[in-house]
Amino acid sequence: MHIGLVGLGRMGGNMRERLRRAGIRVTGYDRDPAVSDTGSLAGLVEELPAPRTVWVMLPSGAPTRDTVRELAGLLSAGDLVIEGGNSPYTDDRLLAGELAPVGIGYLDCGVSGGVWGLENGYGLMVGGSVEHVERAMPIFDALRPDGPREEGFVHAGEVGAGHYAKMVHNGIEYGLMQAYAEGYELLRAKDLITDVPGCFQAWTRGTVVRSWLLDLLVKALSQDEDLQDLRGRVDDSGEGRWTVLEAVENAVPMPVISAALFARFASRQEDSPAMKAVAALRNQFGGHAVTPSEEPSGGSSGASS
Repeated sequence: MHIGLVGLGRMGGNMRERLRRAGIRVTGYDRDPAVSDTGSLAGLVEELPAPRTVWVMLPSGAPTRDTVRELAGLLSAGDLVIEGGNSPYTDDRLLAGELAPVGIGYLDCGVSGGVWGLENGYGLMVGGSVEHVERAMPIFDALRPDGPREEGFVHAGEVGAGHYAKMVHNGIEYGLMQAYAEGYELLRAKDLITDVPGCFQAWTRGTVVRSWLLDLLVKALSQDEDLQDLRGRVDDSGEGRWTVLEAVENAVPMPVISAALFARFASRQEDSPAMKAVAALRNQFGGHAVTPSEEPSGGSSGASS
């Protein structure tokens, strides 16, 4: 089997290597000539035998949409595009609709595993027709973790379902990370606890909160127990927002994931306008003490409210 792979960054480059280890021939294209196997997208298409399969592994939004549309002018009827980035499911429906009239198939595939996927395999969530999924199954089998297929792969539904499932997966990830982080802060705040990293390490076996994310936190704390080399600023790549918006659209209560997303917003504020307003209100109605803006931190406190 010979496929094309567009985008050879941290994920795409490792996926190319894992596929090759499984015996699948991969021609990769990237704007960086140092990692690319061919000089252009057109060159990639020319190297592939018909019917062609091209996996796109690029940032969501314009980079992915533009590339898929360029491929539409280079591929032929019977070819297949697999979009493996983190596109919103609405983009999948749009792109699949544009490719269908010229006979080009489309699958969307949510991919989880990060930089560890090369060795551990990738969790895959796929949307599209049964025919196209079966055709691409050797690719999915090469990328997924060893073991039963259903424990690392799902055909989640029609086009868009793969990325929708991945969106919810990432929303859950937000909530899990926030819970571990809040537990870390509370353990640090209590003088009674003298070995915070040890607590987390002790939870990695036999407890109900054990997970790969917990293992990664233990690894991070072993390198920097107080996380002094990091700032408490956390960006979001979009999937958490999309998950919360979908919850609103479908009237699904989602307090944990919403709070985790908003915590990330708060982390990016040097001085919260909302908390300034609360401080001003407490001062107005109760004469509570406030911290002048020129003071970096601290301040006295009056009666609580």
